[in-house]
Amino acid sequence: MIRLALADDNRLMQQTLAEKLSFYPGTGLKMMAGNGNDLLAKLEKNPRIDLILMDIEMPGMNGIDATFEVKQRFPHIKIIMLTVFDNDEHIFRAIKAGADGYLLKETSPDDLHRAITETLNGGASMTPSIALKTLRMFREPVDFSRTTNHEIKLTTRETDVLEQLSTGLKYEQIAANLSISTGTVRKHIENIYGKLQVGNKLEAIRKAKENHLI
Repeated sequence: MIRLALADDNRLMQQTLAEKLSFYPGTGLKMMAGNGNDLLAKLEKNPRIDLILMDIEMPGMNGIDATFEVKQRFPHIKIIMLTVFDNDEHIFRAIKAGADGYLLKETSPDDLHRAITETLNGGASMTPSIALKTLRMFREPVDFSRTTNHEIKLTTRETDVLEQLSTGLKYEQIAANLSISTGTVRKHIENIYGKLQVGNKLEAIRKAKENHLI
């Protein structure tokens, strides 16, 4: 029996992954955690886990930091990052932290089970698009510490837009609240993404909070 743990704060995703794994009687989901701190606390009580499926974006302790801590304390446990994010920085930092594989959550049940088996047999499973990004990073190395730590400056209006965006409001609602057009909101968001060097709303909010911009 392959003993698995899942770290993901999304209850629906927990259920979805549990259903995917239920097709394979040789695997058992023995542990679920909502963030890195929760996972580490449970592993201290029961370290008899073979592999962890690790999300990246979690409250408290994120998946990359949790991966590093797990590898320091429980080096026998394999870790596959299972996430919706496929940006270069997340891939780089996850691999550096000790991740043994990196898959997107859209992975089919068969591919997920195959990846688990391959990883436990010493392989390094990656979604094809992730593998291509990883190869590109080796060919064209990027200094992520430099790109991450540069000073980020948002205008007052960009900060206003981002704060509204972080509450889950749609572009039309933001425009009405700030008395600007929807097109102007879109332009501000494009500028925000460019300054933060991100590609979507979740990444923008995360990075803005990390840099104390909102």
